[in-house]
This record gives sequence, structure tokens and C-alpha cells, in this order.
Amino acid sequence: MPQVINISDEEIQHAEQLLLPAGKTFDDDGKSFIRNFNTIDLQAVPGSGKTTALLAKLIILEHKLPFADNSGILVLSHTNAAIDEIKEKIQKHCPKLFSYPNFIGTIQSFVDEFMAIPFYIHKCKKKPNRIDQEIYNEVATKRYNNLPNSAAKTWLNRQHDPESLFINFRFDIDLNLTNGMNGSIILRSDSNSPTYKTFKTIKSQILQSGVLNYDDAYFLAELYLKEIPSIKIILQKRFAFVFVDEMQDMDTHQYNLLEKIFYDNGNSLSKIQRIGDKNQAIYNSVKANDVWVDRTDILRLNGSQRLSKPIANVVKKFALYSDIDFDIVGKNDCDIKPHILVFETTNIINIIPRFAQIVREKGLANSVKPIKVVCWNTEWKEDEVSRNDITKLRLEDYHNDFKKEKGKPKQDYDNLKSYLLYYEKKQTLEPLRKNILNAFLKILRLENISTEDDRPFTKKKLIDFINEKDLQKYDKFNLNLYTWSIGIIQEKTNEVWNEIKTYVPILLEMFEKTISESQNFINSNNAVIPNENTDVLMSTNIYKEDELEIEITSVHAVKGQTHCATLYLESYFHQDGRGANAKSYESQRLQNQFLGTQIQSTVGNRVNQSAKMAYVGFSRPTDLLCVAVHKDRFDNFLSEIDREVWEIIEVTNNEE
Repeated sequence: MPQVINISDEEIQHAEQLLLPAGKTFDDDGKSFIRNFNTIDLQAVPGSGKTTALLAKLIILEHKLPFADNSGILVLSHTNAAIDEIKEKIQKHCPKLFSYPNFIGTIQSFVDEFMAIPFYIHKCKKKPNRIDQEIYNEVATKRYNNLPNSAAKTWLNRQHDPESLFINFRFDIDLNLTNGMNGSIILRSDSNSPTYKTFKTIKSQILQSGVLNYDDAYFLAELYLKEIPSIKIILQKRFAFVFVDEMQDMDTHQYNLLEKIFYDNGNSLSKIQRIGDKNQAIYNSVKANDVWVDRTDILRLNGSQRLSKPIANVVKKFALYSDIDFDIVGKNDCDIKPHILVFETTNIINIIPRFAQIVREKGLANSVKPIKVVCWNTEWKEDEVSRNDITKLRLEDYHNDFKKEKGKPKQDYDNLKSYLLYYEKKQTLEPLRKNILNAFLKILRLENISTEDDRPFTKKKLIDFINEKDLQKYDKFNLNLYTWSIGIIQEKTNEVWNEIKTYVPILLEMFEKTISESQNFINSNNAVIPNENTDVLMSTNIYKEDELEIEITSVHAVKGQTHCATLYLESYFHQDGRGANAKSYESQRLQNQFLGTQIQSTVGNRVNQSAKMAYVGFSRPTDLLCVAVHKDRFDNFLSEIDREVWEIIEVTNNEE
């Protein structure tokens, strides 16, 4: 273990200069966390600067590396976006931190690199081909479609959604077959039934083939700990300090694995610090019962640099975890009261224009911080009955042109044309070239074409194969990739699609194969992604009024963001009760919180879920929070609201 670490005022001041706006400093609570290197939890309210405080600690640790015992630092978060933010802000200041023996990455990348892959190699004497959900689903779907008639198939067909169940089968540590990583046991390992044996064999064969899904990595990690317990001590010695940001977003299996390795019932050689806000746990299925159980030692950041006092005083009423030490102290200097926009069905399309008008009236239209409209539930998908029910509102009902953002392009699609329509928009041709190559790799997989060592082709191996096979064909292949990429940029997608279809037999001929199993994939015109690019997609989710642009999106999409002004649109989420007592919206389930009563963690599941969404959505803006509530629900549930706390605005049919 490294020696005791002491941090001076000068070191904190240096970090402040690198991370904070000119003249800003960390408050006493922030400095207390930066100086603390014990096993603790940091519970931090929205806008408290918890990640910035963690970055300051890492910058300071950089100057103390390497440790005398050659141990390192492990920094984990839930998403690639969070890790990218850490790298963007401090990597240039911390070259040692971003090299061996330290590791900064997602929980998935940590499990893959340090546990799943080494254990797989130990058991199977080869590397896994790929840890990827979509490739796994592709392989499992093929196995499902080829299931012979048997007792196992009969049993499966009796289940609800048998294909999904088959694809989602997972082993737990006792080799029971479960429905998902944290799902219930479907078939027990102590069963002698032919059905269990059949599915166990299929699942084992897929694992042996080297195709793993993300959950398989956790299964292998747990098996590693069980069969070779010493790996736990090895990892503890490797990582003296473990920092887990956004801890509330970890799912049950992720949480349990980190606890087993780095807390070890309080016996760990590592010091682990879990950082986050339990009240913002909206990513792990918005579970009613959160997995994060506090340590004995808890540090708190109660001061919010983001929130004003009027907004902070409202937001804290929706915090499910609010013990005697909890508070949200709004430190942003702004006195605009939160607004409730009361609307009727006939003027629902005027809500966003009215919000824009308020933004202008408050002098916020030119803010450098974004202005956004958010909603929990966005689309009705294929539910046409609900879509046409005027009593059930989702984001698409408030803004008819809303289309759910697709996020980062996937690596695998169900048909060739989708690869040509949906790609990462950059200033180079590389994303298009990569997509076309991925399409060819999928064709090879469908045709069961593998490398000499019986592994799926990678992009590099495919290019090398063609180069070694025929140099002239290799040059033509590269020219085609360039020409096709240019063609897609020029919006000649159908022409490129037809050219690639013509080329595929030439490609397969190099492997002495013809088109067979890949025929539907190549020829299907049912593209997954609409024939429109991301820029067009995004423009439909923006409300524009002169120079004012307001993005319209989901609550999930804005978690962690800071806005100047936020409009929260309540949305339909199931129905509890009947008649006048029925509750489906935030204003109904959270009536008491709107009226000023602190919510308790013992509330029911649906209230719990609604509270988390409101807490995250309401805590985005620095200056203006607006919440849209239907007049019927306002009159029935919120008519006694404190108008010293909330400003009530009636949305009319003719907004100017």
C-alpha cells in the first residue's frame, strides 16, 4: 500500500486553477473530500461539483505517482460518455494516471479486461472472439431458429416471448439458467430434465465459440472469483485506490462484483470511494429498491453551484433519500420562482411557445447555457390505441414532430441497407468505410466463413486476406470502399446499395462460396433507420423562434447536464387506482411534494419512479424551472399549491 497521502493548500489551489472558472474555489466540503483517501461514500446533490472534485483529487494524485509499492489507481464510471469527459478534462495534465498500472474506464471495460477475458483464456485456451450484445443476439437467434422439435422446444414455446427468453438465457454462479443477469431462475442446475440439459448445452456451445454478450462477462468474472479466489487479492494489490463515479447507476450485478473485489467485507487492501447521488438512480431500470447501501462513513456535498435557492427548495422535496444530514443549498444567485404552466388539451401545442415567451421575458434567451424541454416518457411505439387516447400524454403529444434520438450508431444491423443509411457523422470518410466493412463481416458470419483458426473475420483480417489472395482485387476493393463512401455522402444510397449487392458474389468467390444464408440480409429494403440523416432527425427535436433554439428531449438524455432554463412536461406512466383516485402522472403521484411535503423512501414503486424522474428533470436549470400540468390535474391535485413558492401561468389558445 502507498504511504499516507497528505494534500497541501497549494496543491488544491493548483487544481482549482486548472478546473474552475477564474476566482472560484472549492468549498470546505469539497476540500474535505479531495483530502480524504479512506473507504467512504460521497453523496452529492445535483450541481455540487462532485465530478470536478474527483478530477481535482486525480490531478493532485498524478504528482504523487508512481506509488512506492507500484500499485495504481482505478477510476470507473457507468458510461463511455462519463469516461470521455474525464479524459477530455484532465488527460493532458495527467500522463502517468492514464498509463500502467492505472486504469480509467467503464465498469464493463474493467470487467472485460481484468476478469472475463483472462478467465476465458484460462478455461478455453483461447481469447473470446468478441464481447458484444448484438453479435451474440445474432448467433443466439440463429440457434433459436434451428432448434429441432424436442421437449425443450415444446417447453420454450409455452413461454411468453420464447425467442427473447432463449436469447436472454444466462448462467448464474451455480449454473442455473436465469432470465437475464439479475433475472429470476428459469431452469435449475440440479434438474435432470432434458430441457435444462439441452439449453445448458446450447448456452455452453455459444460460450465455447467465443461469442459473449455483456452479461456473460459478469458471469465469467463471478466464476473467476469462485474458482481462483486469489484474483481478488491480486486486484486489490494492483489498485490501491478505487474511485467509482455515478455509483447510483450501477446495476445489481455490477454493484455486487465491485463490493466483493474492492470492499471485501471491510477487509480489502484497496480504499474504495463510491461517488454519486442515490436520488438520481434512473439508469438501472429505475428500480424501486436501489442497490446502493451507504457505508458507515459518508461525506456530503449539499451545496449546489447550479441551483438557485427557489429551485433548490423545490427539488429537495422530491429527494427519496433525505436523512437528517441531507439538504440542497442553492448557491446560484437567481430569484426566479419555479413556474407551473397550466394547459388544456385544446392548447397543448402552445405550451412550448409559452415557455419560450417566459424565457424571453426573464432575459434568458441569449444564455450560453442550453434551454431544453424534457419529458420522462417520449413515444408510444406501436401502441396506436394509447397514441390516439387524448388522456394519455407523452412527449410526441406535446411536440408532434418529436422523434426519439438514436444515439451513437450501432455496429450491427439486420440488413445491408441500414449500414449505408446510419453512420457516425464526421468530417472524414472513415465511419462510412467502417460501416461497409462491418456489413461485409456480417455477410461472412451469416455464410459461416471463418479464418483458418476458426475465428470470425475482423476488418483487418479481411483486408489482409484479400491483399494476400490477389493484389489486383485488393486495390479494386480499396477503390470500391472509397467510391461507395463518396456515393453515400452524395446521397446516392440506392446506387451504392446496388453496386455492393453486385460486388458481394465477387467477394464470396474469394472464399469459394456463393450467396446463401445472407440473401435476405443483402436484399432486404426494410432499413432499420429512416432514410434521413442525423442532422434532419435532430432538427425535428428543436423548437426555433428567431435566434432562440430549444431542444426537446428525454429526462434520461439530460442527466448530468446544466441548463439555463428547463421545461418539464408531465407524462402518462401506467394507471394506479380507478375513477377520481386514478394516478398516472407526476402531478398526481407527487401531489404532496408539489405542495411542499418531503417525500419518504418508503413510498410505493410507481411513486418512487416518478420522484426520481422529477428530481433529475427539475434539477437541471440554473435560472428557470417550468413544469407543465393539465388543468384538470392542477385543479384536482394542486389547487392549494403555495403561490409564494410557485408562479402559476395559464396557457391560452392564442399565445403571442
